[in-house]
Amino acid sequence: MAKQLYSASEAAQALGISLDTLRRWDRDGRIKTKRDAGNRRVVSAKEIERLRGTSGSPTMSARNRFHGTVHDVKVEGLLAQVEILVTEPTRIVAIVTREAIEELGLKPGAAATAIVKSTSVMVER
Repeated sequence: MAKQLYSASEAAQALGISLDTLRRWDRDGRIKTKRDAGNRRVVSAKEIERLRGTSGSPTMSARNRFHGTVHDVKVEGLLAQVEILVTEPTRIVAIVTREAIEELGLKPGAAATAIVKSTSVMVER
């Protein structure tokens, strides 16, 4: 049976952040925590999934996920350019293969997530 509550240090490790960052997020309201009988922070598995963006999708090690809407797709030859509006006026533009555009069904108005890891941007739907 999967664990339902995690200690603050376990949650920080699962999210790939420091314990200090988790505490700061708690103070800022970015993460929902509870307190156990010893008044220690605990984080639910659902909250960790929400922040990682992994509920219902395969696990991918990437901290920065930007959910948005496809604004434009330009296909030329084997490559394509996809523009995702994250929050107005922020946008992410990625160069991907034509095949990826077709497999993901990316077209203007479709929901998509830009995944930024190191110097690469990946797109999932």
